[in-house]
Amino acid sequence: MTQDHADIPAQPVAPRPAAGRRILEVDALRGFALGGILLVNILVMSGTHGRTAADPAVAGADLVAHWLVTALVETKFYLLFSFLFGYSFSLQEESAQRAGAPFVPRMLRRLLGLFVLGALHMALLYSGDILTMYAVLGLVLLLVRNAAAERLRRAARWVYAIPIGLLFLLGALAALAPEPGPSERARTARDAARLVSDMRGDAADVVAANLSAWPDAVAALLLAGGSVVAAFLAGLVAGRRHLLTGGTAGPARLRRTRTIGLAVGLPGGIVMAAGTVAPLPERWEVLCYTVGLATAPALTAAYASALMLWFAGPRGARAAALLAPAGRMALTNYLCQSVVMALLFTGYGLGLYGRAGAAAAVAAALALYAAQLFVSPRVLGRFRQGPVEWLLRTVTLGRTPRNSGMWDGGPSGPR
Repeated sequence: MTQDHADIPAQPVAPRPAAGRRILEVDALRGFALGGILLVNILVMSGTHGRTAADPAVAGADLVAHWLVTALVETKFYLLFSFLFGYSFSLQEESAQRAGAPFVPRMLRRLLGLFVLGALHMALLYSGDILTMYAVLGLVLLLVRNAAAERLRRAARWVYAIPIGLLFLLGALAALAPEPGPSERARTARDAARLVSDMRGDAADVVAANLSAWPDAVAALLLAGGSVVAAFLAGLVAGRRHLLTGGTAGPARLRRTRTIGLAVGLPGGIVMAAGTVAPLPERWEVLCYTVGLATAPALTAAYASALMLWFAGPRGARAAALLAPAGRMALTNYLCQSVVMALLFTGYGLGLYGRAGAAAAVAAALALYAAQLFVSPRVLGRFRQGPVEWLLRTVTLGRTPRNSGMWDGGPSGPR
């Protein structure tokens, strides 16, 4: 959500939401992002993400499902999640000010809690965890929280553009390189077979496989860190102006962002899918992926703008009310998704890793997401917040929250 930040200062500042009240639009957007992240994660956890059209086992519905998720979802939804993380950072700061509590110790405890949850998640369930990345990169928000909006926007552009430029260079070199030889392909096949064996093995094998992927997690931090930080900073600026409340963005601006975002983001997503799934040869993968990564903020902004416009109408308001409970307990839902996927695809349960195609995996993701949309409001009808949210809030405050415990019914407390 970075392509239209330059005109944020020209917008009026919306009234602050009432203390102790959730912001429906923020929760609804987070609930929407939760579904997109699940679609990408399930392809990884099912063992279908690395397959391309060159694999004879990939064809028909599986190829279409994988291609569409890559073009329309991959790299777009974690940016929306990251934007909302930065937006909520500003809300957390306001909450601390209202409570008369020092903000930095609160946020350091929160980030530490996220890091511990993420490390456990990465070791036990899913090596592609994002919580550890958010915990580490969230320190940047603490360092720059007092910076002026213009400096934050300028920093967001640079931290996004520099890694993209380097990736374009690497992608161009890779496109000129010859196709992998038989020995390299054989080594890749052996590594893939070993991963399949581990993921279908016992619990110790699954944990060992997850731990062996930690160097890849560090590489992902370096690769995706710039885009995450840029989205954090954009969200922080938007949160200061309460851009998602009070109609501050304005329908005309939202429609313009939606149109431009689709015009830029959709072709980028198509190029990304063409190079990483089909039909282009493997040497184009890095370059096409970089094109998709560079244009992902445009499509992310288009999705968010379209939803904000829709939420303003009666049908959209009902959709927002459906999505918001899942977004309110997004952390619990995110971790529960990994538990279910681990039970389906790893040796913890059915051991279907590498056996299910992309179409079946996407169908399972949609069914799981629908179940979470159904269950979340019923959980929040009985409890104030999800169990993991309650745990993280306890860590953040350094004590059991007063009058906002998990077991107290009613509206959610301050964010």
